[in-house]
Amino acid sequence: SLKDFEIGKGQGKGQFGQVHMVRTKAAPNYILAIKCIKKKKLQALDGGKQFRREVEIQSHLLHPNILRLYGYFFEEEQVYLMLEYAGGGELFRKLRDARDGRFDEPTAAKYIAQVTEGLIYLHSKRIIHRDIKPENLLLSLNGDIKIADFGWSVHAPSDRRTTHCGTPIYLAPEIARGKHEVYSRAVDLWALGVLIYELVTGDPPYDSNAQPQSVANRPFSPCCFGARSPRSPPPSRFAPSQLLKHAPSERLPLLKVKQHVWIQRHVRTSRSDQSGKTSRGSSASAKTVEQ
Repeated sequence: SLKDFEIGKGQGKGQFGQVHMVRTKAAPNYILAIKCIKKKKLQALDGGKQFRREVEIQSHLLHPNILRLYGYFFEEEQVYLMLEYAGGGELFRKLRDARDGRFDEPTAAKYIAQVTEGLIYLHSKRIIHRDIKPENLLLSLNGDIKIADFGWSVHAPSDRRTTHCGTPIYLAPEIARGKHEVYSRAVDLWALGVLIYELVTGDPPYDSNAQPQSVANRPFSPCCFGARSPRSPPPSRFAPSQLLKHAPSERLPLLKVKQHVWIQRHVRTSRSDQSGKTSRGSSASAKTVEQ
């Protein structure tokens, strides 16, 4: 019950309730996040089915880039989800606070590589997230991505869905067109393309005020990509233009996104830098001991 926890500061507010950092009163005093959901609000917004789906899916997931759901419990007026604590906050806030409102390419590539790893895992479990966006990507204290908010996710063994859902500027054309058009896990690839574009340029590739139906019929033009980042590879080789394809079958598969030259170059460089820092730190420590 809630009496088993010391309640800390609020971590944010979602559609159905608030999230707080908590610590277990019993040793070893684990730090978690608790999502508090009012039953009345859940019922008023017809979110019961969405909530059950979120719990059912997330409780069975175990991956370094997926936010862990440890369990849940009920009290008279509220439902509580016990979640992994992501002390780095939302990627959305990190992006908003970054210089020029965008990330440098090594940072963006690191985040995209980790989101890709998480999506590969989800898709291997026949799960479509359907709402990949900076607000639903959290960061650990070490700065690693944790895919969160599985309210719109679905387990789709047949890989074919028709439900219209998600966030407008991240909607793949096949969802945006509506009319019960069938779609697959490729909708997550489209959202990943939008995410890459936004992290590197600071803006989504489409006007946030545009109607989803108009985006669904508008081809993505990569010509402006890289204008704010001159060192970007040519757009024709760059991942957004390979993911923002209107035909789902033409979108770059996740394994190829992971192997993309842009990601490999930056992630490899980042690892080398970290290795160098570790080596220098070890060397300095050794000298201190010797003295």
